[in-house]
Amino acid sequence: MKISREVKTAVLVLAGIAFCIYLFTYLKGEELFTTTNTYYTEFDYNSLSMASPVTVKGNKIGKIKNIYYDFDSGKTKVAFKVTPDLKFSKNSVVRLYQDGLMGGNGLAIIDANDGNFAKDGDFIKSEIKPGMISSLEKNFSGISEDLGSTLRSSDSLLTNLNALVDDESEKGLKQTIAELNSTLRTYNRIGLKANSLLNQHDEKLGSILDNFDTTTKELAILMKDLNKAELANTVKNLDELILKFNQLATGLQAGDGSLGKFLKDDNLYDNLENATKELELLLLDIKLHPARYRRILSKKEIPYQEPTEAELNNN
Repeated sequence: MKISREVKTAVLVLAGIAFCIYLFTYLKGEELFTTTNTYYTEFDYNSLSMASPVTVKGNKIGKIKNIYYDFDSGKTKVAFKVTPDLKFSKNSVVRLYQDGLMGGNGLAIIDANDGNFAKDGDFIKSEIKPGMISSLEKNFSGISEDLGSTLRSSDSLLTNLNALVDDESEKGLKQTIAELNSTLRTYNRIGLKANSLLNQHDEKLGSILDNFDTTTKELAILMKDLNKAELANTVKNLDELILKFNQLATGLQAGDGSLGKFLKDDNLYDNLENATKELELLLLDIKLHPARYRRILSKKEIPYQEPTEAELNNN
């Protein structure tokens, strides 16, 4: 049997419509060929969204189907759907709880384990997890206080800025900005002059820099060679000086030479001390009796006299 073009077109259109319906329901998170049971509950206010989960003992078994406001009761009606495999008592409670740290909420079915099973379309009592409201109030209270403090600080800052801007004295903000602009213009002129000067003498400056670089390299090579030569000579002289000093110290320790004998020979030291004492007495006698030494060629001998203790103390 030959199928006409009109029939083929109609089949394609119907298939396209069916595919669009399936795609739309899939994007909404609904399964077209899966059956679910729908239950209802209510709360004093709405803190849920269509993405809020429905759980039993922490396991997700359904989702929110619809949320709407009931003008007659003044409460928020919530319709949620779960798999028909879930069996729970009609006396169970749907608890509103906080889902995670991000502040999202969810519904948890708390099974009562008594009475008849809930049926599709039944109304289930609701409750709010203890402490949830106080936690929300505390958080909103803290946010409100912080926001109020921030607004007061902002108002004070704006007031001070307005007073500063309105100040017409030399110390005001306008005067400061004017002086800053003048300073910036001055620096701008200096920069332009510097750029012009550099452009005029660009070639000379490049030549100077090249010569300076060459001189620096040559000076570095020269200093390197001098350092090598001077360092070698310095080390050699230092070694010779240390060797001579060691030899001198060894000779002094052994008593060699006059200085060594002076340090080691006690008799030499005693003789030197006696000679010094005799010389001191001679000089004292010359000072006390100069006439005795002016008559050296005379045959008359003047005997030597020991100086008295008073003469020694006076001199």
